[in-house]
Amino acid sequence: MFMLNKLFQKIQIDIKSSKNIECLETLRIKYLGKKGIIANYMQKLQLLSLHDKKKNSIIINEIKKKIIIEIEKKNIFLKEKLLQERIKNEKIDISLPGRRMHNGSLHPITHTINDIKNFFYELGFKIKHGPEIEDEYHNFDALNIDKNHPTRDSQDTFWFDSNRLLRTQTSSMQIRIMKKDKLPIRLLVPGKVYRNDCDATHTPMFHQVEGLIVDKNISFSNLKWIIYNFLYSFFSTSVSIRFRPSYFPFTVLSAEVDIINKKGQALEILGCGIVHPKVLKNVNIDTNIYSACAFGIGIERIAMLRYGILDIRSFFENDLRFLMQFKNI
Repeated sequence: MFMLNKLFQKIQIDIKSSKNIECLETLRIKYLGKKGIIANYMQKLQLLSLHDKKKNSIIINEIKKKIIIEIEKKNIFLKEKLLQERIKNEKIDISLPGRRMHNGSLHPITHTINDIKNFFYELGFKIKHGPEIEDEYHNFDALNIDKNHPTRDSQDTFWFDSNRLLRTQTSSMQIRIMKKDKLPIRLLVPGKVYRNDCDATHTPMFHQVEGLIVDKNISFSNLKWIIYNFLYSFFSTSVSIRFRPSYFPFTVLSAEVDIINKKGQALEILGCGIVHPKVLKNVNIDTNIYSACAFGIGIERIAMLRYGILDIRSFFENDLRFLMQFKNI
């Protein structure tokens, strides 16, 4: 009995001196494990008489329960201590100023396209997109572009093979839409186009917006009204506009539209005209009943005028100093 009480006192001291949960677990195995000291005492009971065996087994079990209770108390204490240390180490000072993330913004070309789409959407135009890889029929043949036209030359156009190419204009979507949509049609097609050209006012890839109206009694007056109102809306001011007679294989009458700056200099921004009857016949539209007008706007050109940009290549150089100027537009 005396030896067991002395052992319990030693165990209490060991438990109190445990500095972490790992040390406490080592003590538990040492005293309460299958091969521990308490289990060893229980095995020695076999050597005692029945009376002493019963008496000492009760004492050993009581001490075992007390050890379990002491270990559990110490375990709770150590876990709470560990939690408090973790809270202290991971504490956040909420009085510190926050770390701000620098949000991105839309590219000026995207802003420009969105403004154009919003204007024509209010006039009842449907916004559609077409494939950037086109076939010769939709990009040239159906648009009345002659087999010997220079735009078909490999020096001007990116060809994959004898039939497939990167589209040179969004006008190819005119054919696709007129073949399958019901009349009348009001269509706007924004997208990338590709031509083998590069200087301060040209890039091999640039953006166009193609507009098309097919209805009864469409005239050049309808076309001029739309273009004037669009340009006045887009530039939010009265601008000097000039229509020049021009030639496109897929329109007749045809015109190019220039913006005249304060110095009297002209910059071409779009081509337009009355859709050629051959183009309408190619998609089985009766030219005795319907007529059509179309226009193609160079997105980069009007963005350069709008924001005072001198070199078209600035749009595609990914210079953050340039792009950050348009963050709040």
